[in-house]
Amino acid sequence: MGGVRADEEDLPRQECAVTVLGGPTAVIDLGGLRIVVDPTFDDPGPHGYLTKTTGPAVPESRLGPVDAVLVSHDAHPDNLDDRGRAFAMAAPLTLTVPSAAARLGPRAAGLAPWATRTLPRRDGGGDLTVQAVPAVHGPEDGERDPQGHINCEVTGFVLSGMGLPTVYVSGDNASMRAVAEIARRVPDIDAAVLNAGAARVQGKFRERPVSMDARRVAAAAAVLGVAVVIPAHYDGWTHFSEGRAELETAFDEAGLSALLRLTGHGSWSALRG
Repeated sequence: MGGVRADEEDLPRQECAVTVLGGPTAVIDLGGLRIVVDPTFDDPGPHGYLTKTTGPAVPESRLGPVDAVLVSHDAHPDNLDDRGRAFAMAAPLTLTVPSAAARLGPRAAGLAPWATRTLPRRDGGGDLTVQAVPAVHGPEDGERDPQGHINCEVTGFVLSGMGLPTVYVSGDNASMRAVAEIARRVPDIDAAVLNAGAARVQGKFRERPVSMDARRVAAAAAVLGVAVVIPAHYDGWTHFSEGRAELETAFDEAGLSALLRLTGHGSWSALRG
């Protein structure tokens, strides 16, 4: 009897959930929409000065129809590799930082901090609002480029809609000041997908982290007041200095273990606490 093999079936649709596929790449099913964050689908191997050690838990061919792609930045291959770039450029809509929009094709739109874009939901509930929020990709005192960015221009996103949990997606943010500002301006965030890993790159910022370490991830969860934390971008590349164990320890020591969702890549976590 013909048909698609079980190992080739599309990633099942969820009502309100997120799965991390490896590295920064996450799939968010919300409001009947499927949104992919920072697609990275290349095989393991060197990518310039960075080295990928693990491929995605689910390849792009199994994601099914996608409504939008969120790209926090396109300057680094661990957040947008070759196959990820092709995936973003083929998507119906890609939202990213203003400087990247022209590089990602005619269906890409740049959002400055606090700007919004609405997407019609497929569940009949109105619109899903995507808001860009500040992010700093390195130490606060790091050298800034002529445009005022540390390392490169990078953004986070907040997703919200009537009857839905409000979800913060951090991108490669290392700044607690940015987190505090987001918590002040968007006070009712329910869940957060937070990039972790304490990434360190030789020759940059005295090798201080360019993404949050585990303690700052736990602190960010407390500042935001969220009920659910899904860590991303803490494995699959050699420049991470922390991983799953450090996250578990940091949340345990902070008394916040009940918030932490560290499921296997490709497994779903509900966005409601």
